[in-house]
Amino acid sequence: MPPPRPAPFSLVDEIARHCAQEAEPETVHVEVHLPGRVDRPRLRAAFGRALARHPRALLRQAPVRWWHPRYVWEPAGSPDTAPVSFSGRDPGSLRRAREQALAECPRLDAGPPVRLAVTEQATRTGTGNTGTGTVLLLTAHHTALDAPSCLRLLATTAELYGGAANSPAPPPVRAPEPTVRRARRNGASPVSTALRRPARIAADRAGATPGNGMLLTQLPVPARPPRAPEAAGPAHTVNDQLLLAVFLMVTRWNHLHRTRAAPVVLTMPVDDRPRGTGMPLGNGTRLVPVCFGPADLRDAAPAAASGPPGPAAIARLLRRTAARTRALKATPGRPLGLAGAVLTAPVLPVGVRAAVTRRARAAAAPWTSTALLSNIGRVPYPFDFGDGGRATGVWFSAPARMPRGLSLATVSTGDRIQLTLRWSRALLDDAAGGALCALFEESLAATSWSGA
Repeated sequence: MPPPRPAPFSLVDEIARHCAQEAEPETVHVEVHLPGRVDRPRLRAAFGRALARHPRALLRQAPVRWWHPRYVWEPAGSPDTAPVSFSGRDPGSLRRAREQALAECPRLDAGPPVRLAVTEQATRTGTGNTGTGTVLLLTAHHTALDAPSCLRLLATTAELYGGAANSPAPPPVRAPEPTVRRARRNGASPVSTALRRPARIAADRAGATPGNGMLLTQLPVPARPPRAPEAAGPAHTVNDQLLLAVFLMVTRWNHLHRTRAAPVVLTMPVDDRPRGTGMPLGNGTRLVPVCFGPADLRDAAPAAASGPPGPAAIARLLRRTAARTRALKATPGRPLGLAGAVLTAPVLPVGVRAAVTRRARAAAAPWTSTALLSNIGRVPYPFDFGDGGRATGVWFSAPARMPRGLSLATVSTGDRIQLTLRWSRALLDDAAGGALCALFEESLAATSWSGA
């Protein structure tokens, strides 16, 4: 692989850099839980070699002045700061590492823009005995890397540490995506919210505390109808069920807080990159809006009033959601649309573009989506760390800055979904975050096929 050269920030990198703020850092948090202990020097060396194998993770921001035409990534060659830290079986070490992941971004002007905190945690084996496991908690600056990039970096670390291949599993065989035109004929054209502001999550907090809160949990994968032999594919995916569950959660939460019903718009990242060792690291997803409009609100009305809607309403909601997501995924588009391309055109100096971008973001705040759902799906890597064992759980979280203030991130391992709910403390306190998570769990269960 040729050595990296200085390269200008991508569109997504530049927008993230313009809008960075200390109150709610744009961090990506990834946790990999292992059943055993790891050798510290060997893990530190493996992570360093993984960084060298993925030079995009070793870039740093070159010095910049307001009059420069671009922000530029420059190769660091080797880490400017020690990226790996270790802590023992202190019960509070994992909590502190999570708090740091939400509160402190790695620096952009010193490579790498990631840090790895390794903590030992007590685990319980199947026989009831207590052992010692390990949690690898990786924090990345979202201006530089996204969650799939972080997982790829940790998969390479596992391969170099354990000596076993950590190649990604083959993607599932999916039915051909129907065209946008066919989806619209079936009455599932994308819902326009241009004339109505999207719903906001009703605020519920005891006080104004800066930063983000976070909750990690595991849920069963909701059942889907069995694939009929003559069918081209399932009517919907687990991702569609997750999107519908977020919609039902929002409508129920806002009804309980006596907030007027409004269309719900969910931001969904779409990532088409390969997961092998040649995967391009960085910010490689495009964000698409999944809109739930008046027809969906009518079907969800029973959920808002007293509980989940009936099976017939759930079936209609799932059909419409599946048709929308298929159409959105099949339609190419810019990562942040035309507006993002205009704001990052190098016509004006970066200092001027930064001021314009921040003002544009503030003006567009009322039309920001209701929540973000980032679903990576089945974990593609075994994360086999040799004597440390294979991963027993993987979680990640995406930023949750205001005005959206809420992100949900999911991966699945086996028959479980690892969910991370992350919120702005300007919107929710910890008790409210827990209550919202309980509503999501109830809503996801309502989407599960019962066999009726």
